[in-house]
Amino acid sequence: MGDKVVPGRVVADADGEVVVFMVGMRINKLRAVRSWLPVLLAMPRLLKELAREPGAGMLGHQVLNGGPRVFTVVQYWESREKLYAYAADPDRGHRPAWAAFNRRARSGGAEVGIWHETYVVPAGAYSTTYSAMPPTGLGAAYGVVARGRSGALSAPVSAA
Repeated sequence: MGDKVVPGRVVADADGEVVVFMVGMRINKLRAVRSWLPVLLAMPRLLKELAREPGAGMLGHQVLNGGPRVFTVVQYWESREKLYAYAADPDRGHRPAWAAFNRRARSGGAEVGIWHETYVVPAGAYSTTYSAMPPTGLGAAYGVVARGRSGALSAPVSAA
């Protein structure tokens, strides 16, 4: 997410189906650093890998902090198929990270929890509005356009 504010009211320039993937972790035992640190460090590596490979399908992401023990990443993808292909590809970072987490979880217990949810939102079943905000969420992933008084979209808007 950039820091430059887009003046006025704008909407995300998304058209068609939207795929939202949410993934997070919770540190259940703060002293079990060996259990949760590898999980915490894996996500930035995966996000960097995806940023280097635009064809993989991730359009954008936003990191959310839910306190000192809870971390969430919201990702926007071109398609569910590309998301699943990335997750299953043994030559990319996710599959080995997932296998390592499962090995640690089987031997260690519940020191760290992880979760993920995938939402495929049909065209017309989502709405966005941003007012005096830097590009955020779906608007950061797809770009933003001004919405005229009639509700019609106009040209793309650049951040000030």
